[in-house]
Amino acid sequence: MRMDIASNRADIEAWLILLRTPGFGSATLRALIDRHRDIRIALDTARNEAKRCGASGRSWLDAPDREILATDLDWLAAEGHQLLTVLDADFPPLLRDAPGAPVALFVCGDAGALWQPQIAIVGSRNASHAGLSNAKAFAKALCAAGFAITSGLAEGIDAAAHAAALDAGAPTVAVLGTGPDLVYPSCHRELASRIAASGALVSEFPPGTPGKPEHFPRRNRIIAGLSLGTLIVEAGLRSGSLITARCAVELGRDVFAIPGSIQNPLARGCHRLIRQGAALVETAEEIATALGSLAAALGVRLRERLAIDAALEAQETTPARDPDHAKLLDALGDEAVAVDTLAARTGIGVAALSSMLLVLELEGAVVAERGGTYLRRPP
Repeated sequence: MRMDIASNRADIEAWLILLRTPGFGSATLRALIDRHRDIRIALDTARNEAKRCGASGRSWLDAPDREILATDLDWLAAEGHQLLTVLDADFPPLLRDAPGAPVALFVCGDAGALWQPQIAIVGSRNASHAGLSNAKAFAKALCAAGFAITSGLAEGIDAAAHAAALDAGAPTVAVLGTGPDLVYPSCHRELASRIAASGALVSEFPPGTPGKPEHFPRRNRIIAGLSLGTLIVEAGLRSGSLITARCAVELGRDVFAIPGSIQNPLARGCHRLIRQGAALVETAEEIATALGSLAAALGVRLRERLAIDAALEAQETTPARDPDHAKLLDALGDEAVAVDTLAARTGIGVAALSSMLLVLELEGAVVAERGGTYLRRPP
């Protein structure tokens, strides 16, 4: 849902002031917001308690730079740009639940992509030909199973995964270590433009923020937080991808790793992860199967969140039934059936089924029962 700056300007300015306050981290902001549940009250409290954030923080809170705020507002006013906060119903649910998550995200593109069941694919910037091929193949297959691909727009494995998702006509999410208006590395400007057109560029940093070394571990935590699981394709023993894997483990998410030759130094990070408990995978189907039930649960949350909007949209447009929808309807009967059973009957991935069932339920063709089961609505 696009943010209306005209009607929410005071709230947006309060968010921007707090997000740019020196000395305020996500934990401090989250505590303020959890205490007040109103951003303007939180800002007033921050000003009253400004001694906690040092001289530069007090100075900013007392007299924020209006030119900087105007630049932020100009960026947000552009088509496809918005600020999602933890107070918004549209804030991605997996990230909302993640400890240490940012309280706000600057989004360029389709914020709805953040509600898709996502799988992170990350790896070496200096990937081998085989690693790039694996990243593309896994991304393409996971997209076909109904997952969105999330990564960090870095060279190598990240870029290969993003590009494969786009080539498959699927959404992909790129989490940035810069402000949302900057592209790092600069050679990926065209890729970033493609992602914004059909997926989303996401950053916790305000516009104009340059890339700094300390930003990228924070970016990696968001990648892990948005995703149901993380796949490491290639990684050396000092790869930043291992930070993403560690974040995923800390958040209780699954980590998958592709093994490689013992002669390949870019396989050593994956082998270490496997020894530490990551799942060794050889096919994308293994990942889709492992995450199917989690994707279905996320589909339930999506259904609860979007039921009203989707119902209104369904009234305005009546899309033609595609073959997969027809196959799904044929697989349903008068008795409630679990999603896993439907996947076995139709050969369609669980994540894709969850999205299709949502559409059919809103059209009145399917009834959702307790326990995540479904049946055809009687004539």
